[in-house]
Amino acid sequence: MRVYRNEKLRALGIEFRAPRAGDAGYDLCAIGARRVESGQRALVDTGLHLEIPPGYVGLVKDRSSVASAGIHTLAGVIDSAYRGELKILIANLGDSPYQIREGQKIAQLLIQPVFNEAVNFVDSLADLTSSERGAGGFGSTGE
Repeated sequence: MRVYRNEKLRALGIEFRAPRAGDAGYDLCAIGARRVESGQRALVDTGLHLEIPPGYVGLVKDRSSVASAGIHTLAGVIDSAYRGELKILIANLGDSPYQIREGQKIAQLLIQPVFNEAVNFVDSLADLTSSERGAGGFGSTGE
């Protein structure tokens, strides 16, 4: 994967490295400090532009250390054709304001294969192959 780090990111000396053995994703850091009030959303700049390989997608996910403070990522699909700056949309679901520090690891990026097979439409629900789970929804597989 090819990665461009903008001038601000390079000036801060923030690295973008491959995950350590056993880690699922790349750490994403904020390149500016900001305060996010409870119940508010914010768009966080990372200074990164990526060239994700064709056939793959980048998924921006929560970091447990940040999520435990009530900060969650939203809208985190990065298509392989996108070349703009990777920005992280976050929401503060906590009860108090959250201060993002410059250089703080705020989310993680997972690179996953994309399933782009043809869709075969059927005429009735009975035409779908049955499964053990069936139509069981939320909570149907146990607690």
